[in-house]
Amino acid sequence: MLFDSDKEIRHILYKLDLKGVVTEDLEDSIDHGHLVATIVKMLAERMELDKETTETIYNAACVHDVGKLKLSQSIYGRDKKSLHVEEVRHMRMHAKLGAEMLGACNYPLEIVDAVYHHHECYDGSGYPDNLRGDDIPFTSRFIKICDAFAALISDRPYRKGFDKETAISMMIEDNKEYDIKLFLNFMEMVNSPEFDEIIKMAEKMNEKHSYK
Repeated sequence: MLFDSDKEIRHILYKLDLKGVVTEDLEDSIDHGHLVATIVKMLAERMELDKETTETIYNAACVHDVGKLKLSQSIYGRDKKSLHVEEVRHMRMHAKLGAEMLGACNYPLEIVDAVYHHHECYDGSGYPDNLRGDDIPFTSRFIKICDAFAALISDRPYRKGFDKETAISMMIEDNKEYDIKLFLNFMEMVNSPEFDEIIKMAEKMNEKHSYK
């Protein structure tokens, strides 16, 4: 069964009695999870992954950034033009926090692991464990690519989203971070007509949040 990012994230916050989350951050986490999961599903279907693997990656994508909500009040701000160095370091805790939150809510281990490692880089430069290559769970390598693109085209409190072409160029420059086989499949998908619906979805989300 495929998750609904809105229901799942709100369920996690309720079950853990996590209060004080900034409303804008909650809405952003829900929308971003939905966007990444939609990209994941399109790529998984394009690569003809089996149903079980597709569901695991999709469901993990829905909740992959839930750990950021535990940092909501201490880091996020609506009027920032940039993130300070200390805030970036603190933000890097979100993958570990998210995995802990999911574990506490009895989510399947494969989803917990996918979330915990979704910021690992193929060249070993990622976090939290600096895993390299195929030591990184396949699910995490998959989410890493889709998450990176979704983040680049989305408006953030501290910057406007990039257009598709710029986002692609930036990812090509950083291609050592990605599983090259998955990345090449992703690049083919991005340049296909069907991907236009993803861009439209991101544009609507940007209009909805309209960070000033």
